[in-house]
Amino acid sequence: MQRRKFMQQSLLAGGSLLSLSETMAAVKKTHTATAAQPFQCNYAFHDGMFRNHAGNDFIDQIKFGHEMGFRAIEDNGMMSRTPEMQQKIGDTLAKLGMTMGVFVNQFDKWPLQISMTGGKKEWKDKFIQYCKDSVEVAKRCNAKWITVVPGNYDRTLPEAYQTANVIEFMRRGAEILEPHGLVMVMEPLSDTPELFLRLSSQTYTICKAVNSPSCKILFDMYHMQRNEGNIISNIDRAWDEIAYFQIGDNPGRKEPGTGEMNYQNIFKHILKKGYKGVYGMEHGNAKPGKEGEEALINAYRTADSFSV
Repeated sequence: MQRRKFMQQSLLAGGSLLSLSETMAAVKKTHTATAAQPFQCNYAFHDGMFRNHAGNDFIDQIKFGHEMGFRAIEDNGMMSRTPEMQQKIGDTLAKLGMTMGVFVNQFDKWPLQISMTGGKKEWKDKFIQYCKDSVEVAKRCNAKWITVVPGNYDRTLPEAYQTANVIEFMRRGAEILEPHGLVMVMEPLSDTPELFLRLSSQTYTICKAVNSPSCKILFDMYHMQRNEGNIISNIDRAWDEIAYFQIGDNPGRKEPGTGEMNYQNIFKHILKKGYKGVYGMEHGNAKPGKEGEEALINAYRTADSFSV
């Protein structure tokens, strides 16, 4: 599908009131005008998601995503980018009126080993330093939310002691980030059975104990569907500690509509509760190439086509 034709179809799907001639004028002003209606929810795409349409340069992908109606990005690997690129991303987002979603506080490389749960000083010192580093990264890219994962179980300790150790780590991180208005969002995961943080209730307990606006929940709905299900009820139970959502259908971890989850109802529920934050598109594309990218955008148009 040619890009011009695709942008016209995206415009119609978004319900824009622009005339055809106005649409074509917007299309010709590549990367400078909005060609598609913004979504109701603030979905955040990531590097590589629109590579086939926009090329390998993340800045060009950001501009293309903006043309398609998206108003946010997220970038797990932001801390690994050069300071110059972090600043360039931040400047681009500011110019386009877009929001920077999460980046990951990477104080260990994947697959994670024992980190917070054991309570060891070497891990605490490393975590504190990376929290300090993340402040500077956030300034450059205009970020507010930083993903934090406690790591694996320490099988030498009872679970309650591991929980206490994680609380202590997160309190130290909050002391660093709170003065800057930054928020650590703790993400329960489903990738391996060794990961300590797995449930929304478990994460909620830790956030309550830390008792800081800089320690909240990242509710990744793909992981939570796998680990506990009952998505809407669990969102309601943990609501006052949730600061960020991520998306991925299950099974497969692809865009909405490719699995068992009714994302249209979920998005509607979250928006009706008053959430105005970012929804990270933490998933892959179900199909390859430009066709897959077009299918992804159309899937979000469908999931976003609800009335509140």
